[in-house]
Amino acid sequence: MTSIPARYDILSPMKIAVVTHNIIKGDGQGRANLEIVRYAKKQGAEVTLFADRVDPTLVEEGIEWVKIQPRIRSNWLVHGIEFLLQANRLIEKRRYEFDIIHGYGGSFTAIQDLNTSQFVHSAWLKNPMHPAKQTKGFYSAYQFTYSKVNSAIERKAYNSARFIVPASSTVQAELNQYLGVPLSKMRVILNGADPLEFYPGEEDRATLGLPVGVSLALFAGDIRTGRKNLDSVLKALVKVPTLHLAIVGRKAESPFPELAQQLGIESRCHFLDFRTDIAAIMRACDFFVFPSRYEACALVLVEALTSGLPIITTETTGGAEVVGENAGVRLKDTEDVDALAEAMERFMRDPMRLKEMSVAARAHSAQYTWEEIASAYYALYQELAESKSVRKR
Repeated sequence: MTSIPARYDILSPMKIAVVTHNIIKGDGQGRANLEIVRYAKKQGAEVTLFADRVDPTLVEEGIEWVKIQPRIRSNWLVHGIEFLLQANRLIEKRRYEFDIIHGYGGSFTAIQDLNTSQFVHSAWLKNPMHPAKQTKGFYSAYQFTYSKVNSAIERKAYNSARFIVPASSTVQAELNQYLGVPLSKMRVILNGADPLEFYPGEEDRATLGLPVGVSLALFAGDIRTGRKNLDSVLKALVKVPTLHLAIVGRKAESPFPELAQQLGIESRCHFLDFRTDIAAIMRACDFFVFPSRYEACALVLVEALTSGLPIITTETTGGAEVVGENAGVRLKDTEDVDALAEAMERFMRDPMRLKEMSVAARAHSAQYTWEEIASAYYALYQELAESKSVRKR
């Protein structure tokens, strides 16, 4: 039988368990996990990772990795359930070894001190852009089932958590509205960006496959559906006849190259497909356009801000609170093509103002570095560990 420590000694190294699928670069939530873990290790904490994929440098630094690697890889619903069951069993076996147990969404449902929510499936299921409300057939049926099952799992996970960190004010509102999580149980900590990877500067457009000598806006995201609202951006582009648009996102199964052709703007739309050099592409563009119809917490907005890119987004886009009035524009209505076109035209026609906004964006991004975000998490770890210690005395 595992022995239970008499109390948490605040002077001893904090022992933290992180339970999540990915702790890696190249994955939005995975990158956040990676930076938090690195910061905690730097502060002297002892961290154990219960995860599927882990950045090898963490293991090289001596961090314990308990592998949870489901056998099913072709079906993410089954994959997630298999991960959850293994995680629950392992955490219950070792829970008294840790001062803090940190889960992510529905990664597991056992009792935990902290849960980070990047997405709320209950809210997504009710959104008009959900695939089950857009199409019929096997894909939409699977997506409905996936969201429904994950909604139930998340509800249980959040009920099992002492405290929850929503990754945006949008997520916080959804947790409160759809799952009844009290505001007193939550603290918003936004995502971050690496200022050494994303920074203002100049890039050779030709090398990146981009047009030279023109005004160039950037759109980045999943372009296989209308959720990110690329259709409105293309319709607005018709009204701004000299502006070009770089589009980063997988072209396979995307309806938007055909839409650009139908609108007669295909020569000004540069579909770059999926790219790993997004930081360089941001430096090569003049501003960023992202009026997403549904977004829980858009990491790409922080990356654009850190790159010094003025931003056009909407008030309802998750994570849009990072865009201060001097660093961009937050439109009220995602469907207002005229307002979107007007903002794009204004950005293109006023290069001096655009330069001022670029400077403001970079300055504003200083509060969203991964160092700042990880520090906020670690401070919360300390609060929760100390309060647990007080209750045990």
